[in-house]
Amino acid sequence: MTNINYSNLANAVRFLSIDAVQKANSGHPGMPMGMADVATILFHKFLKFNPKNPSWPNRDRFVLSAGHGSMLLYSLLHLSGYEHFKINDLKNFRQLDSVCAGHPEFENNSGIETTTGPLGQGIANAVGFALAEEITRANFGSEICNHKTYVIAGDGCLMEGISHEAMSLAGHLKLKNLVLFFDNNSISIDGRTSLSISDDYKKRFASYNWDLIEIDGHNYNQITNAITKVQNAKKPTVISCKTIIGFGSPNKNNTASVHGSPLGKEEIQLVRKKLKWPYPEFVIPIEILSEWRSLIKKGQKIEEIWNKRFQKLKKDKKEEFIRINKGKLPKNFNTKIKEIKEKLLNNSKSIATRKASELCLEGLTNFIPELIGGSADLTGSNNTKASFQKIISSDNFKGSYIHYGIREHAMCGIMNGLSLYKNFIPYGGTFLVFSDYCKPSIRLAALMKLKVIYILTHDSIGLGEDGPTHQPIEHLLSLRSIPNLNVFRPADSIETLESWELALKNHSTPSVIALTRQDLPLIRKNKSKNNLTSLGGYVLSKSYSTKCNITIIATGSEVEIALNVQQKLQEKKIDAKIVSMPCLELFEKQKKKYQDEVLGKNNFIFTIEAGVTSGWEKFTRNKGLSFGINSFGKSAPYKEIFKYFRLTSEKISSEIIKIIS
Repeated sequence: MTNINYSNLANAVRFLSIDAVQKANSGHPGMPMGMADVATILFHKFLKFNPKNPSWPNRDRFVLSAGHGSMLLYSLLHLSGYEHFKINDLKNFRQLDSVCAGHPEFENNSGIETTTGPLGQGIANAVGFALAEEITRANFGSEICNHKTYVIAGDGCLMEGISHEAMSLAGHLKLKNLVLFFDNNSISIDGRTSLSISDDYKKRFASYNWDLIEIDGHNYNQITNAITKVQNAKKPTVISCKTIIGFGSPNKNNTASVHGSPLGKEEIQLVRKKLKWPYPEFVIPIEILSEWRSLIKKGQKIEEIWNKRFQKLKKDKKEEFIRINKGKLPKNFNTKIKEIKEKLLNNSKSIATRKASELCLEGLTNFIPELIGGSADLTGSNNTKASFQKIISSDNFKGSYIHYGIREHAMCGIMNGLSLYKNFIPYGGTFLVFSDYCKPSIRLAALMKLKVIYILTHDSIGLGEDGPTHQPIEHLLSLRSIPNLNVFRPADSIETLESWELALKNHSTPSVIALTRQDLPLIRKNKSKNNLTSLGGYVLSKSYSTKCNITIIATGSEVEIALNVQQKLQEKKIDAKIVSMPCLELFEKQKKKYQDEVLGKNNFIFTIEAGVTSGWEKFTRNKGLSFGINSFGKSAPYKEIFKYFRLTSEKISSEIIKIIS
């Protein structure tokens, strides 16, 4: 180990990356070629991991935010001995169902910590990892949790606004175990980065309260010294690595052409000659591979030492750590849900569902320590903080509530990191209309099958006077279009609690809970033991006649309107049944027989939702109509806006009578 030829080890990374991109005839070879030296030193000298147990809790986290350079990660994982990445997997780079996808895709226990590709997301995830490490260490001690989070980011990651939001918060919280390697090669797809930026990045990072170390990214001594220095950092650190994109390529290095295209066979031969790598494609000499694979034993020893420390933990602490790490809810979870439901049923006052959610959190957060909340500077409006929750700060990581500031995008990216860490269930709040800022991170949470909960309040024109800029019209449709995302829009406090229960029990689907600003009556007064929201939609109020041929579907605050419509129709001797549909995604997973029973196979079907009517056609079919809003809202008291858009029981019942006549 004393006379290791790091140049050979780094070249193994380079040529696996070069050969895989060339074979696929697609990919980004320049970044892996440029950052191979930094990554090699990091993995060989510093990174704490065990390839035979990729999910060992106290491992260092390594995030490739510059996900286009995915072959860097795949090469490192293969060489280090991760079983998920055989040489044939690298040969199938970017092919159908290959684990070596175009951009890294998270898979449990694989070695890939998170899905990256949309630039800057990995930085936010890394902040989530580093924050999770601080909270875990505060609760379980430094003997059990004390590791680093390393993230590689490029110029593109730092251009994206999410990087500013995330790094600003990380500096504020002084996340000292967070290290960002800036691949400072000054090249983007369009050409030199000077085409579009002239930032003084030194002042930028200093303003975030980050330390900055500048090095030559191809000088092994400088790389080693920089990473050694950050082991005792007092705040997050950027290591700016001045690198040459496409390092080793005589004709293409330091050019945009090597960023996103294969080198070509002739150029690859020139690179092999220049870097003195005489081996065929995908061939790694045994002595070089053995040196890489020596990291397996090193990692196993590190984990063994940790295991001995873990066994010395007190029994209750040990059991709690195991429970949380496995993603299991406390044993008394179902009992607590029943207790909270009982309290809500005893409260006959009309309350906003955002307030109902707060009442749920009062009961949930005090016995689920892994439930970590927050809001994008809207705590009082989103009602996301329970009264006893303590604030997480740079001086106290034993809290369970995060003030994210006005940083919606970073908040959701950080929550993904908290969820990926495995020890936490993150929830965060903002207004539903601002889910536009959150969308990329929500989409990635759905793609990665994470348990993340979004509390999106002020969910319709019902927010009133703030006007059309704040009134979400198309947002429910937009969120419902994301695969593997449950969008809940509860109609009262009971449906709100049931939505929370389902979100907490679901291990592979993130959840949106869309909540009202305005007060709503309790519509579920019966003490049903079943979680009816789990059905997605259910008959809330039956018709007066078995021959009823009218079904009215409503969500959220509009369920109250639907019940009033039913009453007005009854006064005209017209029977209708009311279906509350808090979650379309869950309803569409029910058996067709149940769906037909709820909707009525040949019924006139009407839907009521204070948003765009697109998407409801699947229910209204040929006989029916959707009542909604297909324009922007208005600024006025909310009851006047509902009248303006004809979303009242009088107008809707009148329209229904016309149609069925």
